[in-house]
Amino acid sequence: MPYDVEQIRAQFPALALTDDGQPRVYLDNPAGTQVPLRVLDRIRDYLIHTNANGDGLFRTSIASDQILDEAHQAMADLLNAPDPREIIFGPNMTTLTFALSRALAHEWHPGDELLLTRMDHDANVAPWLRLADDHGFKIRWLPFDTHTYRYDLTNLDNLLTNRTRLAAINYASNALGTINDATRITAQVQAAGALAFVDAVQYVPHRPTDVQAIGCDFLACSAYKFYGPHQGILWGKAEHLERLNAYRVRPAGDKLPVKWETGTQVHECIAGTLGAVEHLAWVGQTMGTSFHAGFAHFDGRRRDAHAGMAAIAAYEEPLAAQLIAGLQALPGLTIHGLTDPAQTRERVPTVSVSHEQRTPQEMARHLAAANIFVWDGDFYAYEVVQRLGLAERGGLLRIGIGQYNTRAEIDQLLNVLDDLL
Repeated sequence: MPYDVEQIRAQFPALALTDDGQPRVYLDNPAGTQVPLRVLDRIRDYLIHTNANGDGLFRTSIASDQILDEAHQAMADLLNAPDPREIIFGPNMTTLTFALSRALAHEWHPGDELLLTRMDHDANVAPWLRLADDHGFKIRWLPFDTHTYRYDLTNLDNLLTNRTRLAAINYASNALGTINDATRITAQVQAAGALAFVDAVQYVPHRPTDVQAIGCDFLACSAYKFYGPHQGILWGKAEHLERLNAYRVRPAGDKLPVKWETGTQVHECIAGTLGAVEHLAWVGQTMGTSFHAGFAHFDGRRRDAHAGMAAIAAYEEPLAAQLIAGLQALPGLTIHGLTDPAQTRERVPTVSVSHEQRTPQEMARHLAAANIFVWDGDFYAYEVVQRLGLAERGGLLRIGIGQYNTRAEIDQLLNVLDDLL
């Protein structure tokens, strides 16, 4: 069957809520999405039937371990990881990045170099800056063009040296929406003898993700961005995760993934993440069958989840084009990101704007009064807002489309903004 947004929306209880008779319009998705029934069911079922710590010899502990193992396999399916042991769960992407950076530092020496970007979320900037301060590493920066909203990759080889140890790059910008060529950047970085760490937090909710095709060494994402609970995920090549000395308690052992999953994990959220992947696979089974041929090299849930993400991407792209065209027609607005309709597939449906006279906070407050949820500020894209020169003006207004948004909601947002402007 074709993509049916009403059937999709029926899976999300939060979408039925109203406030003083006004439906909620969730366009705050880049910061966090709503969750479908499968997530709620998985969390509830875990807490009722399998709520226990791990490695026990009794029924609930054994069942809990089985659920967590299945969640690791589900994330391996979603990312096309070759081994579920390469999936590391943690509180959030930021915490996992800090933990990994600490372990990597023991293989490097003062004067070694790290390559960061001016387009990334600070969760993929600050951990490496702090590491450089602590250990005497040098930072090099990959800038983006403020007119094209892309990296100038012709300069990348000049930034990479024989002292480069890691490049921390982003797959898609949480402020600009730009999808970057992570595969090309990874290849150039690895050719220079360095590791490639990919922040895919904003990419995974909108496109099929394949770590083996990218070729990167590490990739991080967040379940609450792809319709799951608050949960972070780190994927890494087994050779690295096994070699590195993770910060952990002594009884934890040296096996994957336990050596990286320090302390007692939030088991119910890991179970909920399994539910999120199952929801995406359901989309692929019911509404993404036309995309199955593109993933014929996969089978089962891996095929269905990737087909589901392809179906979601195909649905979101025209909505993004509608939003961009509508924003371009409003007086005084500047869209900071790709706007050419031919480039719709080169961006995620996250659109940020500024206005000549209205601050982002004014616009966000006006939309909130109509029960339309959007974000204002820098969204932790600190380097982006600084480079655009918008920090003193309150940053950006950000609108983000997800799998359950509709054309009517986009029209509603545009009409409310038009009334203000």
